[in-house]
Amino acid sequence: MKRPDSDLSEAGVDAPVEEKHSASQNAGLDLLATARRYIAPNLGKALGGIASLAVFALAGFALASAISSVKFSDVRAAIAAMSAEQIFAALLLTALSYVALTGYDALALRQLRLHVPYRIAALASFASYAFSFNLGFPVVTAAAVRYWIYARVGVTAVQVANVTVIAGVTFWLGMTSVVGVGLMARAGELGAIDKLPAFLNFGLGLATCAGVGYYVVWVSLRRRRVRLRGHFFELPGLAPTGGQTLLGVADLCCAAAALYALLPHDVDLDFATFVSVYVFACILGVISHAPGGIGVFEATMLNALPSHSQESLLASLLLFRVIYYFLPFIFALALLGADEGSRRWNSLRETIARILETRE
Repeated sequence: MKRPDSDLSEAGVDAPVEEKHSASQNAGLDLLATARRYIAPNLGKALGGIASLAVFALAGFALASAISSVKFSDVRAAIAAMSAEQIFAALLLTALSYVALTGYDALALRQLRLHVPYRIAALASFASYAFSFNLGFPVVTAAAVRYWIYARVGVTAVQVANVTVIAGVTFWLGMTSVVGVGLMARAGELGAIDKLPAFLNFGLGLATCAGVGYYVVWVSLRRRRVRLRGHFFELPGLAPTGGQTLLGVADLCCAAAALYALLPHDVDLDFATFVSVYVFACILGVISHAPGGIGVFEATMLNALPSHSQESLLASLLLFRVIYYFLPFIFALALLGADEGSRRWNSLRETIARILETRE
């Protein structure tokens, strides 16, 4: 015989308890989903911001320590002592680096099957990098300059964003390739700078090169698309990716060579090792989000390069910043001003011609 309370249990007295438990589980899952959707992205941005500030703060402390005993009169004297050959070589190599940068946009436009004249692509690429290097926030400044120029030939905002993404991939392919090969080829020499064992430097270089190789294989197997801010961007395949990598390496090597030409003669470092140090300093500058890596780049180079005179080394770094960053920025402003003036003048001439035709 059943007990009366067992009948009540089967009738559903315990059911509300189970329903409450299920409802609490669903509420917990909804809370986790909401946290993942809203908090996780913001948390990633917050951690990225904290990391950038930490890198910038550490670099500021290292820079202050490095220049605390520097006599700026000696820095001015070191700049004045620079030979004309050094300055000319730095200017020439800077020009070659920016020529390579124009290839970033040319490759991206070809990938997107957009028929844009090279002179327009070169102007957009050169101006966008000259602005972003000096003003920072490359995603905003570079894309804005590109859109202002490309919109004249019918390139849409989404296509400009696609060009910016592909150009960014080119830049990082060059960065990682140079660092990976440098760590493997100059593991011992770099160990004297980063204080890591040679085998660990070699292992890091091997892992970096393996990452680049994996990416190349990944985009080669089939078409790959990435989603950014609700838009899908198609990544280049095998042949374009190889071109991107070579172009990125050429750009970075020319930029590094421009600084290498300005270094004081007492810096005893071969070029292959120097390029690795240069690119690592550039990566730290990018992570810090400082315009052109200013401060972070200088602090890294001052602490990494062996030199008997910090004043001479600082003079080389300051002159390099003027030649590689400031002068192209001024030149880009002049080019954009001349281009806009020419465009407005042509528009005015066409308007006057139409008016004269209507009067006739």
